[in-house]
Amino acid sequence: MHMVDTQGGSQVSTRKGQQSDRPVRVIAVTGGKGGVGKTNVSVNLAMAMAESGKKVILMDADLGLANVDVLLGLHPKHTLRDVIRGTHTLDEVMVEGPNGMLVIPASSGLQDMVHLTPVQHAGLIRAFSSIEADVDVLIVDTAAGISDGVISFCRAAQEVVMVVHDEPASITDAYAQIKLLNREHGLFRFHILPNMAESAQEGRDVYEKIAKVTDRFLDVALDYMGYVPYDEYLVKSVRKQRAVVEAFPRSRSALAFKNLAEKAQKWPLPSAAGGHLEFFVERLIQGNQPKAEVLP
Repeated sequence: MHMVDTQGGSQVSTRKGQQSDRPVRVIAVTGGKGGVGKTNVSVNLAMAMAESGKKVILMDADLGLANVDVLLGLHPKHTLRDVIRGTHTLDEVMVEGPNGMLVIPASSGLQDMVHLTPVQHAGLIRAFSSIEADVDVLIVDTAAGISDGVISFCRAAQEVVMVVHDEPASITDAYAQIKLLNREHGLFRFHILPNMAESAQEGRDVYEKIAKVTDRFLDVALDYMGYVPYDEYLVKSVRKQRAVVEAFPRSRSALAFKNLAEKAQKWPLPSAAGGHLEFFVERLIQGNQPKAEVLP
């Protein structure tokens, strides 16, 4: 596999031809409301898993306001936009981040990336079938809200992590996103992750607020994943353009992310081995196929 290095220098090769037959864990990290810190969650979960020895790919699927590369201080030459245009493969746009994890960067501030057609979405994800890197975990950092792109990536993933704040707008929007994914697209299981909570009790209270409403109106299974505490070191790590797991490994938030990553790695894997990322590809493409017209 060929990748541009993070400083825009020479080409480097890594892990070519080492695909494995074991199933891949695909986790979508999302949030009903912007500003809840889902990208920070995605980056630090990916970092913690890579630190534990897992082969991790972090995909920036916020196709309009991408910032995974910014949070990690990376400088990619190419992005998902080039994959959609057909000028580069996913292997060619991936850059190597800390702990050996691979990052698939997206474009930022480009309006044409926000509203991809079903055909473009399908073409983008079809590119995953040609990835040469060995991978244990794919973490997908989606945009916030209920756009077609967000729904597509959540539907295709095995697990959906819903990042929330202890504020009415965040809780209301998270419920709306869960409701849409459940009623319109058949998703049943969601992992609730309160971020920047002042205490363990606050984290649990946020979960209970959402569960109280979903238990009454929806047929879903909510899992309290844990919580990420408010931590000044997390703020400092963002300014340093580094993951807090790497920059301040003994901080409260870093230890929380390591515990969350350990918990996520115990979630059940898909039962069918030998699929690599094909199941993810197929599910996303199926979700983007135009619905057949019903003849009178």
